[in-house]
Amino acid sequence: MVLGGGRIGSTIVRDLAANDDFSVIGVDLDPVRVERMTEFGAEGVVADLSELGNVSKAVADADLVVGAVPGFMGYRTVERVLQEGKPIVDISFFPEDAFGLDRAARDAGVCCLFDCGIAPGLSNLILGRMEEHLDETTSFHCLVGGLPVERKWPWEYKAPFSPGDVIEEYVRPARLRRDGVEITLPALSEVELVDFPGLGSLEAFNTDGLRSLLRTCKAPDMVEKTMRYPGHAVRMRILRDAGFFSTEEIQAASGLVRPRDVTEALLFSAWQFEEGEPDLTVMRIVIEGKQNGGRVRHTYNLLDYYNPDTETSSMARTTGFTCTAMVNLVAGGLWDKPGLAPPEEVGRNVDCYNAVLKHLEARGVHVFQGIEAL
Repeated sequence: MVLGGGRIGSTIVRDLAANDDFSVIGVDLDPVRVERMTEFGAEGVVADLSELGNVSKAVADADLVVGAVPGFMGYRTVERVLQEGKPIVDISFFPEDAFGLDRAARDAGVCCLFDCGIAPGLSNLILGRMEEHLDETTSFHCLVGGLPVERKWPWEYKAPFSPGDVIEEYVRPARLRRDGVEITLPALSEVELVDFPGLGSLEAFNTDGLRSLLRTCKAPDMVEKTMRYPGHAVRMRILRDAGFFSTEEIQAASGLVRPRDVTEALLFSAWQFEEGEPDLTVMRIVIEGKQNGGRVRHTYNLLDYYNPDTETSSMARTTGFTCTAMVNLVAGGLWDKPGLAPPEEVGRNVDCYNAVLKHLEARGVHVFQGIEAL
């Protein structure tokens, strides 16, 4: 049962429905989205999942649930699924502390995998594997971004998901770890230029993407940065610092308004991908540590593009296929531990790690690894 049929949710449905071992049902409020999911061979249900009673009805007969609702609905949706005694793999990236769901999952005796996208998700999986592989992990540096292939003025950016969720990344303080101490810096800070062969220069800046890694991983230095085309961070800082992202009401000529509501409404069309417009996803992870008495650096690179054959965006591919890989782990019994588990815990299991990478490779999502002695 897939809850949510947006760009990523529908990609998840399509991938799972292609597996003859699964019977898939997709649920969404939008009848057009539901109809599209049925074209992939799934059953479709129109329901308002913001009503928790509808969540209970939807999952009543499910063996396994996938959560792909918007972030602001994510936590309570997962909580209700667990209360119904169903295992769930979730990609809603809700802002609440996911570990508050551990008791509900353990009480139900089911597993709950969360943040199962690309970053957080695949990036966590890789760090979890490296922490098991290395004698000591000393640093984790993750750069990741989703972008339009064609740069168009003035934004040179489009959002593969809600502009509201993007803006939230730009206003929420970024937590990171330096020299073993957790610190907090403003989002959009510490901009650096990064070169990618075949793509060119991008800029990377601090965002709050480490999430569960700050709790579960021991590396004394950890940071995740979001990547955009150069110049994006300063534009967003101007809007943020001028108050355009504020949720406090102000008096305008037409009455009281929230600046952020107006900004989101304007950016929604400006940042929306046109039908068939290609996008790309780029990620670089650098992990350093000690092994066999020496210092080593492991570098992972991913560069993925829109698939015109299936009309599937790169962000939907990289996020959705990581999620369906996790679904296969649970459905196949490779991961069956009751309770809450972030992707890094799954990655500590080498069989699970290899299964996820193999699943992605089979769908054309390639992660290239390089190793060097320091």
